[in-house]
Amino acid sequence: MKVLSVVLTSAFIFFNISQLYAQDENIQSLVEDAQGNINIDDTSSNTWQFGGIFHLNLGQSALSHWAAGGDKSSFSLTGLFNGYTSYKRDRISWKNIVDLAYGYTKTSSTGYRKSDDHLYLTSQLGYATSDSSKWSYSVLADFKTQFSTGYLYDDDEPRTLNSDFLSPAYLLVSAGMSFKPTDYFTLYISPITERWTFVRSNLLSDQGKFGVDSGAHSFNEMGAFVSARFEKEFSDAISLSSRLDLFSNYKHNPQNVDIYFTNLLALKITKYLATTISLNMIYDDDIKFPVEDKPDQEVSHLQIQEVLGVGLSYQF
Repeated sequence: MKVLSVVLTSAFIFFNISQLYAQDENIQSLVEDAQGNINIDDTSSNTWQFGGIFHLNLGQSALSHWAAGGDKSSFSLTGLFNGYTSYKRDRISWKNIVDLAYGYTKTSSTGYRKSDDHLYLTSQLGYATSDSSKWSYSVLADFKTQFSTGYLYDDDEPRTLNSDFLSPAYLLVSAGMSFKPTDYFTLYISPITERWTFVRSNLLSDQGKFGVDSGAHSFNEMGAFVSARFEKEFSDAISLSSRLDLFSNYKHNPQNVDIYFTNLLALKITKYLATTISLNMIYDDDIKFPVEDKPDQEVSHLQIQEVLGVGLSYQF
């Protein structure tokens, strides 16, 4: 319940921030109209819109007879892409989002290890309750998985397979209401949501990973789903993309809310050079981790991933 209260508080803060920015943008719009400024690049009236941002972050180091110590060499490469297509005509809206990331790190002592890996796809279709309403009847489909195998590493034992492509994979389909008070904030609420978990790997399936029964490759959940999305360009140099997803399973332990919280902050240095900071948090009651000194026991944990990178950036 403490985790749930923190998450709900975060969602409340997101909503209030969006309202403050909405007021600020309204004032700015009035000033621009009074000055007679017209933005000829404005595409808000277009039926289709496309956009996205791509980052390629590189890192390298080498040491020779270095008294302070460290790995002789290291190299890291991470690619991030976040793109969208949207359709808007009359009361109908349709938005599709793709969020991809993949990264590897190589050091002289540990060899190659994966540092980032996810593939997220989202599609949402809406029909506004009225021509001027901020509320829409909506249906949403969301798919999450990863590109390649993932391992857990222990200093005293060989690495162990922990995940793979489509192991796990999550498919979520829901119907509900969407609230969009500004262009950069959306709140989606659904009391009727179906979610499927898939485990393609026979080895992981036999171990009963990710909540499936031993030997099974999928299981179904029905519950409630809430998603809050904040995407804002504060200036030409600073942009933030955040998403908070909450899912409660009606069938089993509804109080254990699954959490997906992703954040990507981009700070432009030049037109094609930027610093990116990503912070991702996941809590899924069906994902278990071994307990230290008790290999026969597994418990759920809040998963946290933070990646800081400097490299090439292209936005369109």
